[in-house]
Amino acid sequence: MSKFICIICPKGCHLEVDDNLKVTGNSCKRGETYGISEATNPVRMVTSTVKIKSDFITRLPVRTDQPIPKNRIFDVMAEINKIEVVAPVKIKDVLIANVLGLGSNIIATRTVEK
Repeated sequence: MSKFICIICPKGCHLEVDDNLKVTGNSCKRGETYGISEATNPVRMVTSTVKIKSDFITRLPVRTDQPIPKNRIFDVMAEINKIEVVAPVKIKDVLIANVLGLGSNIIATRTVEK
């Protein structure tokens, strides 16, 4: 039996998922889907910053464009910490394509002109 707090909506339902993937405690279908996902393959979006050579800022906010497996977050962070970009950068520019072969890109979340 695994216990989770659902983060899909503001209710924060307390979910329990048994070994047969039966979800209880959810108040909607989305909670059931979330509970099964968390029990079988938890994924997360990663947000961070990278170094940038710019006249205005020293760190550029970035994120994954797809969720990655939760157990690979620290590996992805190590890759993010290796890079330094040079302005100009536009929002949604891909800074690392298919990071670690996980099917997710590291993208810029801010435009920096110079």
